[in-house]
Amino acid sequence: MNRRKQLAISLCAAVMSGLLVYGVYLLQLKQIKLEETVKVVVPKRFVPVGTILTADDLKTISLPRGAVGAQTVTSVAEAVGMEAAVPLGGEEPLLSWKLDKYRLLPQADEATFQIPRAYVKSISNGIRAGDEVLVYLSGESELAPSHRLFEGEIVVAAVKTAANLEIDDPKNPNLLSMAQGDKESMYASRRDANGAIDSINLNLTESEWLTLDTVCKGGTAKLIIAFQASSIGEKGEGS
Repeated sequence: MNRRKQLAISLCAAVMSGLLVYGVYLLQLKQIKLEETVKVVVPKRFVPVGTILTADDLKTISLPRGAVGAQTVTSVAEAVGMEAAVPLGGEEPLLSWKLDKYRLLPQADEATFQIPRAYVKSISNGIRAGDEVLVYLSGESELAPSHRLFEGEIVVAAVKTAANLEIDDPKNPNLLSMAQGDKESMYASRRDANGAIDSINLNLTESEWLTLDTVCKGGTAKLIIAFQASSIGEKGEGS
């Protein structure tokens, strides 16, 4: 009886030892797998150019460490709020050069429109590419009273001089200062610009453009485009 008991104990010990060895083997395999792969960010689906990325657009997958370059985005937080500067393929590793922090390009439902000079009554001289502006309608009759044309802010794609040059301070570019979050340099670049605004390009949805064109083409109402100083702070603080 004691012999059977000893055999049973020995058998159980052997089984437990085998399970322990197998468990250690599985843990080692998992550790090796973790060391050989890196989590990278990919879009869940195709993303059109101009789309502002949200957490719902992104996920992470594992890739071999050797396939991950210096520009590969590895954190979802790094990509959220950025703009797709080029179309992004679904499940393709996200690269930093494909993203833009500032919305100079129109979003997915927008296009860039050059506003006809005849439509504009005044443009604030402080406006630069990348700013968010307020658009008002200045009516010349009681039937078309002055009012704010669009509730939201509109992104400026470009502001040009009569010589078709982008208005900026060549020695201290506004967009460079914006990217660096340097509000003092941004303010200085607006003071030392290279010309007066002759034309302005705005990023508008189709309905916004049609509304603007409808109210202005008759010539009885014109636009007043105002600079919103808070856009400097918002962009600078978000860097």
